[in-house]
Amino acid sequence: MARRGETIELAVLGLLHEGPMHGYELRKRLNLMLGWGRVLSYGSLYPALKKMLRADLIEEIAPRSISRRPRIVYQLTEAGDAEFQRLMSEVGPTAWEDDNFDIRFAFFGRTDMEIRLRVLEGRRSRLQERLERVQKELAMTQQEVDRYAAELQRHGVESVEREVRWLSELINAERTGDQKATGITNPGQSQA
Repeated sequence: MARRGETIELAVLGLLHEGPMHGYELRKRLNLMLGWGRVLSYGSLYPALKKMLRADLIEEIAPRSISRRPRIVYQLTEAGDAEFQRLMSEVGPTAWEDDNFDIRFAFFGRTDMEIRLRVLEGRRSRLQERLERVQKELAMTQQEVDRYAAELQRHGVESVEREVRWLSELINAERTGDQKATGITNPGQSQA
């Protein structure tokens, strides 16, 4: 299982790949990326930034003064770029875990197709295993739970089924090169 710090590191390196940012900007973008269910606090972000500074993955550049208090701006170093590339090329189980998959997927545009396929297939396989387990549990507990608990379980099953279908569509689109099938376009390419 990926540690939260590693997930934050991957996300920060990916965002700084786009260009220099200050802490507030990074936190705002990370929270958008992580989604409404997971909010990143400054107490998690700044220790991660300090660790990445010590490891020479990022560096501080001349602060931008937006207000009276100048903000420290961070940018990627060569070592940081290499670490981002290394992390994005990993295709083991941590690549398709819940906490790590979303971040990796956000940066798929910078990833080789074979790596994308392996990560998507691994995620789908993991979810199919989860789906089988949940469906068995649902069948066993149908008689034991009230209708609201049963409805919540049914909702969980439908959510996983929906994600498995989505992943299958992405995998098929990757294999055929049909990005229009999923609505995914390359940067700079408009959707019709």
